[in-house]
Amino acid sequence: MVLFQSFIKILDPVFNPLLALPSLWTIIIISVLVALLMTLIYKLATDQNLMKEIKTEMKELQAEVKKFSHDPGKAMEIQKRMMEKNMDYMMHSMKPTLFTFIPIILIFGWLSMHLAYEPIIPNSDFTTTIEFKEGVTGQIELLTPDTLKVISGRIVDIENGKAIWTVKGPEGEYDLTYKYQDRNYIKPVIITAKQRYIEPVKEIGDEYISRISVNNQPLQPLNLFGWKLGWLGTYIIVSIIASIIFRKVMKIH
Repeated sequence: MVLFQSFIKILDPVFNPLLALPSLWTIIIISVLVALLMTLIYKLATDQNLMKEIKTEMKELQAEVKKFSHDPGKAMEIQKRMMEKNMDYMMHSMKPTLFTFIPIILIFGWLSMHLAYEPIIPNSDFTTTIEFKEGVTGQIELLTPDTLKVISGRIVDIENGKAIWTVKGPEGEYDLTYKYQDRNYIKPVIITAKQRYIEPVKEIGDEYISRISVNNQPLQPLNLFGWKLGWLGTYIIVSIIASIIFRKVMKIH
């Protein structure tokens, strides 16, 4: 996981300047650029004359199937040939995947790391929660830098397997320290108006605590008539539209 994140950071110099834009525009620009890149690679990595020829043959075979619909044996024979042509077309279409698979995985990782959640805004309330293993009881204390204000009180009771605090503070990067019995657990957090955050959930998995979380809200930049989409849904819709346009303009088969 750490190694994968290190590879993702390679994209930071390229895409980080886009984070200054509204998140929707960041996703749109990246989606369009990726769609353009994939279309160009597809065109260069495939024999377009051959692809056109195969598609033409498939259309002719479809017409023959309709023509011989009264003759099941003949129609079945033509369908078999059509399936072979379709498989041939798919095999040629898969060739560009060899060049695009790893870059796409890295771009998806970058989008997930930077555009999955909203930031915690300076001087606005946010909550942090610890989920405990079954049967764990008592009290737990939250220790923070002096610049952070713990509104709910630093020492809270464990209720229904959880402990929750409400916190706010100025812009900055902080370590939240949770003290339970003789153990300290640390969860870093970023407070900023920019599109930055640290993964909200930290898995612990010892005998006391399951996980620690901060309530960064999921980022939903696209609203389609009440249907709110996150970065992945937005990316898919934009990239499909962009790919269709690019394929028509470049006459891709």
